[in-house]
Amino acid sequence: MIVADRDGGLVELNAAARLLWSDAVGGDRLRDTVPAWLADAHGRFAGGRPGGAGRAAGAVAGRFFEAHPTPAGDGDVVWWLVDDTDRRLAEAALADARQRSALLADVSGQLLSTLNVTRCMEATARMATDHLAEAALLVAPPKGRGHQLTYAYRGGPVSRATAPLDVHGVPGLADALQGFPPVPARWIDPADLPGWVRPAGFSAAVGSVIVTPLPGHGVPAGALVLLRSSGEQAFSGDEELFARLFAARAGAALSAARLYTEQSSITATLMRELLPPRLESVHGVEYAGAYRPARDNERIGGDFYDVHPGAGPAEETLAVLGDVAGKGLDAAVLTGKIRNTLHALLPLATDHERMLTLLNSALLSSRHTRFATLVLASVRRRGSTVEMRLTSGGHLAPLIVRYDGTVEEAATRGSLIGALPKVTAATAAVTLRPGETCLLYTDGVTEARGGPLGDELFGEHRLKRALTECAGMPAEAVVERIQMLTAQWVGSGSHDDIATVAIGAPRAADPAAGGRDRTAGPVCGTAYRRNG
Repeated sequence: MIVADRDGGLVELNAAARLLWSDAVGGDRLRDTVPAWLADAHGRFAGGRPGGAGRAAGAVAGRFFEAHPTPAGDGDVVWWLVDDTDRRLAEAALADARQRSALLADVSGQLLSTLNVTRCMEATARMATDHLAEAALLVAPPKGRGHQLTYAYRGGPVSRATAPLDVHGVPGLADALQGFPPVPARWIDPADLPGWVRPAGFSAAVGSVIVTPLPGHGVPAGALVLLRSSGEQAFSGDEELFARLFAARAGAALSAARLYTEQSSITATLMRELLPPRLESVHGVEYAGAYRPARDNERIGGDFYDVHPGAGPAEETLAVLGDVAGKGLDAAVLTGKIRNTLHALLPLATDHERMLTLLNSALLSSRHTRFATLVLASVRRRGSTVEMRLTSGGHLAPLIVRYDGTVEEAATRGSLIGALPKVTAATAAVTLRPGETCLLYTDGVTEARGGPLGDELFGEHRLKRALTECAGMPAEAVVERIQMLTAQWVGSGSHDDIATVAIGAPRAADPAAGGRDRTAGPVCGTAYRRNG
């Protein structure tokens, strides 16, 4: 407590006030004894000037006080000083904790929003210079004989480099890259840092350094080096702790990005093996295929097709189209096994029934409970015609589109593959003349549900009618036409996997017409519906 008169003279101090101003005595000038903020507040209050009412606050001997005035007799003013230091420190600590929590949440949000490793490393370095240090270096785990480095400094660009490093040249860096706790910043002498630690363009002398690991999911995600110039305040213990929290969030994001990249690479590799191949002409025979999975967000499913060319024009080419029970990834896995098994059985392609029997035995002996249907087509060019042997293993019979618009069903039947101990199959011999096509298709075409009411099957009769209208078309055009019609029929409704393969005998060319197709005309429409 301090008592002062209206003229600013010091009247009295209590024992607590004398601890702060031990030399003060009554009669001293208040302005010569107490800080200016308290003397000014007394002048305003005692003189009744604007802003003189209420309390004042300020520092005294390194502590923070609030001063509350109370009028006394004869114009004296009693100033009650309340030590507010601890409350203010607590509020500052709380505000700082909230700010850091918000920053960590922002760090997590920004870093986890990208699954690209390079962008995640750049964002980490940039955010470190925005909130923690003047310059930052992110060192990725070694790849081969080099490390990928990402540099950033405040006000400058983010840069990347890959180089072989002696990580032992930076105290604690080798341990940090192995995931060990960091060494205290005070143990690192900035003068001993190698030149490659400093970002190009950051010319200030380094005065304080933090080296902290970037923890990952079981494997360290790298290390983070933070730099402050000698003109800045050295890293405090709290800042070192916060840097570790920042690094933990960044490490988790980097680890997730690397895991996603690895899984994406594995998925892409497997996908290349599971996706149906692109078909083209082989030994003078047209091949075309198209596949649409049951779900638009999936690229693979239970329908498949393959074409295995013969060693030469005189050798048969084996075309396969099949349908595994079910859809999605599980069906696609079995699809891949069936395709690989058939590839291994190619030397037996002259005997379709034996191939189907061996495939059936392989499926029955596996742990899969799914079955499959498929159709085999052995194809050979004979002059201007194409000879085919067609065998169904429980699959829909192929359809033959004659040049005059007639649609025939191949006379082949057989049992399911992977369902019964014994396989029965009948092979049909078919000859395609120039401009004629054989269509292999899965039940996703005929069972496509849609139409005006959305619940009607596309059906075999619509498929045959569509093929009649496409008489004389190239194989690729036939496939595109059927895929387009089924897509229009289904609309936005659900459907099964849809696969189609067309095998066509090219239309003959007339030398007298300069090599032009002597059967040329409209490729689709009633002009070819001669039996329609």
